[in-house]
Amino acid sequence: MGVVNYPTKCYQNLMKKYIIQQSPVRIPVPGNKLIEEFIGKASTGNEEVSVAHMIAPPSWDEPVQIPQFDEITIIIRGKMRILIDNNERIDLQAGNSITISRNVPVQYSNPFEEECEYWAICLPAFSVDRAGRQ
Repeated sequence: MGVVNYPTKCYQNLMKKYIIQQSPVRIPVPGNKLIEEFIGKASTGNEEVSVAHMIAPPSWDEPVQIPQFDEITIIIRGKMRILIDNNERIDLQAGNSITISRNVPVQYSNPFEEECEYWAICLPAFSVDRAGRQ
């Protein structure tokens, strides 16, 4: 097995075949949204799956995207609005989750008064190239 180069905050024990992630990688995005990737392309070099913790501030939104990955979203606290296929509006709250298939137009937003904390799991892993932002 060859040596794989990971960011310095990640340690792979080649004998035990596991990775210890010392801290997530922060992904900079506009609008004061926090993205901390624990597993994925940016943090561990994993192309197959990404797992990220996110906090969307009140009045936040992002452009429509047509991602080339399936995305599972799990709401921890607050609320989130999702526009699917440019016409179906879904409001989620803490305890709700949703899986959106790849190649479906989607827009995530938080038009509410409190921040929204959630986890996102992408298969294959999130990347800007795969996000399909419009």
